[in-house]
Amino acid sequence: MNKEDNIEALFKKHVNDFDIENPESNHTERFLNKLNKQGELQLVKVDKQRRRLWKPLIGVAASIMLLMAFFIGNQQDSDYGSLASVSPKMAETEDFFTLTIAEELSKIEKENSPKVQVIIQDAMKRIKKLEEDYESLKKDLTESGDDKRVIYAMISNFQNRIDILQNTLEQIENIKQLNNTLHETSTTI
Repeated sequence: MNKEDNIEALFKKHVNDFDIENPESNHTERFLNKLNKQGELQLVKVDKQRRRLWKPLIGVAASIMLLMAFFIGNQQDSDYGSLASVSPKMAETEDFFTLTIAEELSKIEKENSPKVQVIIQDAMKRIKKLEEDYESLKKDLTESGDDKRVIYAMISNFQNRIDILQNTLEQIENIKQLNNTLHETSTTI
């Protein structure tokens, strides 16, 4: 005898032992109600899971939107009140001065040594003061409606920064030459 025959024989032997009680009259309705409630609970669980998945994604999307709005706002504000907002020629002028200042600053960075540190620090303080003045001039430009005196002051500000940087480079060069001369003199003596 195999297992299936044993199980079948067991059920035939106990056929009268099963189903000794009859279900109540509303058994089918209660059973269906329970099934429906379980189905609703499962639907609620699935809905909550979906919400849990969407909450972080909505947060990330909102963060990205805020960053984009901030970036776009800064891009629009950056030209507002600058020489570039006046005319295309002024935009070229501003680009020229900005590029020239950047080049001069990179030259000064290359020359940075302990012997000229004080001179460089002094020049950077003066440049910083001029940059603060320029920010004030940008506000004045927006308030004055492209007043030529403010535009001239902005251009002069750029020129002053370039002059400071060039004078600093000249002083650094003079100090280097003086040190070379002193070094040559001390080695020949």
